[in-house]
Amino acid sequence: MSAATGPAARLPTSESQTSLRELALLFLKLGTIAFGGPAAHIGMMEDEVVRRRHWLTREQFLDYVGATNLIPGPNSTELAIHIGLARRGWRGLVVAGICFILPAALIVGVIARAYVRFGKLPAAQGILYGIKPVVIAVVIQALWGLSRSAVKSRWLAVLGIVSVAAVALGANELAVLAGAAATAVVGTIIKRRSAPTTPSTWASVLSARLPTPMLKAGSTAVAAGMSAVAAPFSLIKLFLVFLKIGAVLFGSGYVLLAFLRADLVKGLGWLTERQLLDAVAVGQVTPGPVFTTATFVGYVLGRAPGAIAATVGIFLPSFVFVAISGPLVPRIRRSPLASAALDGVNVASLALMVVVAVQLARAALVDPLAIFLGLASAILLLRFRVNSAWLVIAGAAVGMFASARFIQR
Repeated sequence: MSAATGPAARLPTSESQTSLRELALLFLKLGTIAFGGPAAHIGMMEDEVVRRRHWLTREQFLDYVGATNLIPGPNSTELAIHIGLARRGWRGLVVAGICFILPAALIVGVIARAYVRFGKLPAAQGILYGIKPVVIAVVIQALWGLSRSAVKSRWLAVLGIVSVAAVALGANELAVLAGAAATAVVGTIIKRRSAPTTPSTWASVLSARLPTPMLKAGSTAVAAGMSAVAAPFSLIKLFLVFLKIGAVLFGSGYVLLAFLRADLVKGLGWLTERQLLDAVAVGQVTPGPVFTTATFVGYVLGRAPGAIAATVGIFLPSFVFVAISGPLVPRIRRSPLASAALDGVNVASLALMVVVAVQLARAALVDPLAIFLGLASAILLLRFRVNSAWLVIAGAAVGMFASARFIQR
């Protein structure tokens, strides 16, 4: 290991170099323009935090990406919270997380108000048509930069390729992450046969993974107690439903759909199937975290107080999980076996991003104009390092113009 990548170099630079105002402005901007889901959000954060501001090294950024995949909740939101914690401690944790969530929650709240009043969703297909190809280019840029730090050996390159294949064939994301971590540890043990494993090494591995199953078990008990009672609507019960979901949910927006359907449609009867699908659609087409679907559901059920209760409930566990796991990340790097496990998780996390990028590309690059937008954005990002925010705005403008021309025809 070179001096540039040793433990000392991996620690965050002085927290005083980043003000709370800088953190707030960055994540307010990202929360406003970050379309495309977690992979795209991570790409934009990498561009801003690693390439432009140099707040974190690529290795640090990758470690936090890997850490978010080991705990429940929205990955990109938890990554924002990790960055805030690393730069300004507890106050940074709160500021970064809230500022990333707030713009999306406000946008979704406005849409929900219109939905309640008019009974349908506003059209946004033109904007999304132009933004999606740009999002693909942003993800490719992030993968290009992060892979050079994550793939440290041929062994990890092979592990990454196997992980991509496994996810593409339908393997469970958590199983792939766990398998990559275990395989990387086994590989390290084989290389270090002469170096016996100390109890403290295994303690580091176990402590890094301990909170998740404990919290999952506790939340499962809460779920069992809640599902047994079909009570009239109340803000407290709404808050608890979303608190449970935020505490146990791994996976994509489709997994969130399953949880919401089980609790709010089948269990409590508060939502119709159509309302649920509309809520998930709003979460998918607005910027920021997909979990702001909760804001929409909360407003539909309880207007502004309901929106606040649902939003706080679903995001609160992420702040707790990051507060617990964040300080463990540097410790993991100081343990050879735990560090190897994190290397495996990092490579598998990039594999998940590769598969998501391919899926997004198939949905976004639907005609020559979209393909041109994607290629042009990739060249501007990789060759000329244009800020992704400007490209997102330009893509939205092109999409609106193209949509208007199509309607006129």
